[in-house]
Amino acid sequence: MVKQYAFYLDSTACSGCKACQVACKDKHGLEVGLLWRRVYEVAGGDWQQSDDTWIPNVFAYNLSMSCNHCERPICAEVCPTGAIHKREDGIVLVNTETCIGCGYCAWACPYGAPQYDEKAGKMTKCTFCHDELDQGKPPTCVAACPMRVLDFGELSELNEKHKDATNVFPLPDSELTEPAFLITPHKDAHRTDSEPTEIANREEV
Repeated sequence: MVKQYAFYLDSTACSGCKACQVACKDKHGLEVGLLWRRVYEVAGGDWQQSDDTWIPNVFAYNLSMSCNHCERPICAEVCPTGAIHKREDGIVLVNTETCIGCGYCAWACPYGAPQYDEKAGKMTKCTFCHDELDQGKPPTCVAACPMRVLDFGELSELNEKHKDATNVFPLPDSELTEPAFLITPHKDAHRTDSEPTEIANREEV
C-alpha cells in the first residue's frame, strides 16, 4: 500500500496553460472563486541601460499548485472537530459531515490550500482525486496536463526519481509542514533570491 502519495511538477516545461486548473474545477463542480489547483505566474528581473539602449534582463516561470497533502499537515492539527484527517496513503481530506466551516485550517496552511465554500458553509480542498486513484487512474489534473509536466506517485519513489527537486519562490519553507510535493525548478528560479520578483497573476490565485 502507498504510504504517502505526492505530486511532482517539472517547472522547466510548464507552459502555464492552466489545463490542470480548469480540469480540476470542472471535475469537482467548484463554485466561482474556488480553485483547488492554481497556476502561479512568477515574473522578475529588470531592464538595464547600456548607453542609450535599454536591455531586458527579465525572467518568468509557472508553478502549478494544489494541496500538498503534507506529511505533517498543520491544517489537521488545528481543526477543532477533527474534520480534516490524513488517510493511510497520505491523502489529506475534509469530512464535510463534521466540518463547521470555522476557517482555522485556511489560516494555518502556509499554502492557502483549504478554501471556504460559501454555498455549502464548509471548508474544501484538493482530494487528490482519490476516486480516480481507486479505479487505477491518475488525478484529473495530471491526466489533463498537455505538457506532461505534472506527475504523481509514492513520495519515496518520486524523491528517488527527481533528485534535483527543490523549493522555489513563492513557496514557504518546506520544513513547516513537510509537503508531499516535488518541483524541478525553472532555470531562472534561483534569481528570485537576489532580483525583484512578484506573482504576476495574484488576483487570479
